[in-house]
Amino acid sequence: MNLDLFLHHLHFQNDLVTPPNWEVDWDDAPLPFKIYRHLQEYPLAHDIPLAIQESAFPPTLDLNTIGYFLWYVYGLSQFSQTAFPIPMDGESAETIQSFRRFPPSGGGLYPSELYLYLKLDELPNGIYHYDVAHHRLLLVRKGNFDSYLNSALGGSILSNCFGAVIITTMFWKNFFKYNNFSYRLQGLDAGTLIGQLQEVSKCFRFYPKVHFQFLDRVINHLLGIDDLEESTYAVIPLSEHKALHEETPGESSAAEDIRKIPQISTTHYQRSQNVLPFPEIAQLHHDSMLESTGEFKRFIKIEEEIESKPKIVLPEGKKLAKELAVVCQNRYSPEMDFIQQRIDEVQLASLLKESTDSYAYHNDIDKEENQMSRVSIYGCFYQVDGIPNGAYRYDPASHSIITIKEGDFRFDLQAGMSLHNVNLHQVQICLHIVGDRTYHKAELGYRGYRIQHMEAGMLLQRLLLSASALGMNGHPLLGFDIKGCDDIYDLEGSHKTTIIQVPIGYHQPKSWLVGGMHS
Repeated sequence: MNLDLFLHHLHFQNDLVTPPNWEVDWDDAPLPFKIYRHLQEYPLAHDIPLAIQESAFPPTLDLNTIGYFLWYVYGLSQFSQTAFPIPMDGESAETIQSFRRFPPSGGGLYPSELYLYLKLDELPNGIYHYDVAHHRLLLVRKGNFDSYLNSALGGSILSNCFGAVIITTMFWKNFFKYNNFSYRLQGLDAGTLIGQLQEVSKCFRFYPKVHFQFLDRVINHLLGIDDLEESTYAVIPLSEHKALHEETPGESSAAEDIRKIPQISTTHYQRSQNVLPFPEIAQLHHDSMLESTGEFKRFIKIEEEIESKPKIVLPEGKKLAKELAVVCQNRYSPEMDFIQQRIDEVQLASLLKESTDSYAYHNDIDKEENQMSRVSIYGCFYQVDGIPNGAYRYDPASHSIITIKEGDFRFDLQAGMSLHNVNLHQVQICLHIVGDRTYHKAELGYRGYRIQHMEAGMLLQRLLLSASALGMNGHPLLGFDIKGCDDIYDLEGSHKTTIIQVPIGYHQPKSWLVGGMHS
């Protein structure tokens, strides 16, 4: 299979990577969470505090704190029930029930799973799975794995950390619905989860470092998972101290490291009886795996030169007084609920600045601190007070928007949607997250595609939380004409492309029943 052609079709012509007769078997759908069997259980506290702010929690690190942290990162936060008219008669309605979490997920399917390596006094040292359905930890493997993880990550940092979060993807959990298109969603889903984890970490005074590069088979072996069914997408050490000491050890290989600990066998339940193969995703995943720490890369993102264009310097904006718990609880994805309501340049400036300021993060790819982001924000604005209608690029360095084209692009954007579940004529801010057209393949190989989507997901979560703090909301969309958006922003010449579309605005209350799942 030609992987370059597959990724090109996946991005620009996704109908070519999905069988024309594809039908979703909802009766055989998997659960949106992984259920392990026969593992030692450690219940987590259910008295979740319903107000959290930056540095709100005491420095004492215990099991209760970990439980609160996990719930705000990825716990079941709400149960919703929505009624949709049945197209056949338009009079009766179909009711859909779902569990919601604070990070969004394509179709509400949540392909990501959370594992933790923990070193706490109240628990045996070891690898745990966060059982979302029961809000508890399950012991997967007991032991101290500092040196094992240090070797797999290519640097000595775990001795300074109380643990690490390991984010995996279970391929079938959204392949069953989206077929090969699920590969795009899986990276974005992992990214929004990482973005949520980073925001919640600020309240708990944890300092995460995101590792996108690691010896895949070594980490999967540690977790006891089959990497044709589930595989690691990110490893995030957590420390109570800002500076993480690192060393550069000798080169490690997956073939050698796997032999350091025995294989374990676990059983889990996913409900689906007929799990279909996904050979294209399996091959792409295989070719993205790293077998030696010598393959790890660090590089500097250099901004491409652009021709001189008119620039609008934005006002400073207002600092958003975010009570993160309220912001998270109020965040959801409006559909036909958007309404036109006055938005001015101060609100736009606050949205863009807050999102990009909070995006800076510690990772294993940047060669220098505070270097330029690999993903950026573009937007089409309509009737934003103080801003002419048009298409713009946001420049965070100067806190300004650069004019690309003037005009009203709502008709083009609406025509490019594959599913008209959002009325873009009611939306005054339609943002697009943009990345490198080649997904930095020269530096990162095929792994660069999923890393780019994870970074886009991280920025997306910042935008959604900032919008919620402003009293608005956004709806992430992948069903849109990417080439048409690239044309609006003149991106082809700069070797960039749009990754995700995010209409943001005010909205009327949604017609649904929703209740919080907390004490």
